[in-house]
Amino acid sequence: MCGIVGYIGHRDAYPVIMKGLQRLEYRGYDSAGVALFDGDQINLSKTKGKVEDLKLRSEKEISLAGNLGIGHTRWATHGVPNDCNAHPHFSNSGNLVIIHNGIIENYEAVKKELIKRGYSFESETDTEVLVNLIEEVKSKEGVKLGKAVQIALNQVVGAYAIAVFDRTKPNEIVVAKLGSPLAIGIGDNEFFVASDASPFIEYTNNAIYLEDEEMAVIRLGKEIKLRKIKDDAIAYPLVQELQLNLEAIEKGGYEHFMLKEIYEQPHAIKDTFRGRLLADQGLIRMAGIDQNLERFLNANRIIVVACGTSWHAGLVAEYIFEDLARIPVEVEYASEFRYRNPVITDRDVVIAISQSGETADTLAAIKLARERGAFVFGVCNVVGSSIARETDAGAYTHAGPEIGVASTKAFTTQITVLTLMALKLAKASGTLSESRLHEMLSELEGIPAKVTRALESNALIEVIADVYKDAANCLYLGRGYNFPVALEGALKLKEISYIHAEGYPAAEMKHGPIALIDEHMPVIVIATKKGHYEKVVSNIQEIKSRKGKIIAVVTEGDEQVRDLADHVIEVPECSESLSPLLTTIPLQLLSYHIAVMRGCNVDQPRNLAKSVTVE
Repeated sequence: MCGIVGYIGHRDAYPVIMKGLQRLEYRGYDSAGVALFDGDQINLSKTKGKVEDLKLRSEKEISLAGNLGIGHTRWATHGVPNDCNAHPHFSNSGNLVIIHNGIIENYEAVKKELIKRGYSFESETDTEVLVNLIEEVKSKEGVKLGKAVQIALNQVVGAYAIAVFDRTKPNEIVVAKLGSPLAIGIGDNEFFVASDASPFIEYTNNAIYLEDEEMAVIRLGKEIKLRKIKDDAIAYPLVQELQLNLEAIEKGGYEHFMLKEIYEQPHAIKDTFRGRLLADQGLIRMAGIDQNLERFLNANRIIVVACGTSWHAGLVAEYIFEDLARIPVEVEYASEFRYRNPVITDRDVVIAISQSGETADTLAAIKLARERGAFVFGVCNVVGSSIARETDAGAYTHAGPEIGVASTKAFTTQITVLTLMALKLAKASGTLSESRLHEMLSELEGIPAKVTRALESNALIEVIADVYKDAANCLYLGRGYNFPVALEGALKLKEISYIHAEGYPAAEMKHGPIALIDEHMPVIVIATKKGHYEKVVSNIQEIKSRKGKIIAVVTEGDEQVRDLADHVIEVPECSESLSPLLTTIPLQLLSYHIAVMRGCNVDQPRNLAKSVTVE
């Protein structure tokens, strides 16, 4: 949530910041703003709406000169989305200006104290409170900006990534992090600040990722100074060489990032098992498992913690681990897990799943699990993210940047990693025969080609989408491994088309949802040949007898369901445990085309953020 961009150097700051904000639009936001220092004064422009609205406004209202500036996209927490609450925010003197991602939980108490000291506030935000607290500390203690930031942050409770500069000291930017991501790009006598590396990848491949409770004073012509916020200890920056390339974060000729990312899945899945899967040798190489094999094999259970789409991937993992490796699995919403005083022991393994590696609730669940002695294994996509640093071991999905807010390739690559883990543990524990293991490894190796074939139904799915684009509700049904896929399909439709949709185990339809079925209700049923096929056929007959409209995802060549369904979408045949990698493809495409036909913003759905870094 929220996007931070800052620049100090020899270039014009404005184009760098605006392009950077556009790169961060995937994070989700409802207002945007920019502050530029032209050598004399800070010129501020901000507005409710999109970055394009900000661009039109700022180019009319303010001077765009200056080599120092900060920009922001805001996802509303404290205060409604409007021009006043948008960032950046000034201090009362007008000397300090700040942008902030996160939540200051004790801002009301701080605000009351500042009001007593003569401060006034224009916005409803916690961020304006923070910048004035910094100013009060700076004035009262007679300290420089960096020290004032440090003292102020020790007085607040919450999460933050901030960038602040002082009009009277235009050669520096001060940044700090707790809970929300922040990267510093290091160029040739120029520095970039951003929520992730995408805003500055075309200018430099060198970056520092701040750790929690670290701050940095960035000065032109000097080395970056890093310190611990709590105790002022010196921190030593680790400069990383970025692996991200510019092409990966551009649309590449596709109308939307989401469609591009759907079509990238064959390649993304292959990249995920590249170097790990040696099907001809019957081997899986995963250093994070190899180095901690006994922890997994001796575990009483595996607990999966995740949110949203990652939670659905965790549900698929529950079937995979229990079926193949015979290890008990519980799947928890990270947001509930952290608050319900769960029973965790040092014999438990916790698998934390997150595309961004920055999900606040999942990070909090990791902290709780580690405090209780559990071994924590992370599955995430972003190299160097907080989850990658906070877990005991882990595996990257290697999906590449996922810009569309609604996850697609993140889901399938997470399932791929989790499948590799389950197969590796099954081999080590002897719960899977060698012949069956070789068969599954070979089949997994062939999945990218089958995903490519599943994508060939796109034109048919577009026709189906046109029929149901005006539906008010949809029901998604699946059994076994494909029950989580039904949940994920319903989530995709809700997220990007704003049609109410629910996913259910097919057998549960009779326990309530069947009351909703009539001639106006589209029902998407996953009815592949492997698994509980005959049972699902019975469910389809029950829907048909109540005049429901049936869209069936079936195995190639299926005739039985074809005779019952209104629409049939075929996917290649595969084993039941790998079927979610194929059956999810048509559901992604269906949601995409319906949303486009309804005129929705597919890549940036309303009210949603790509990386949920606050509770």
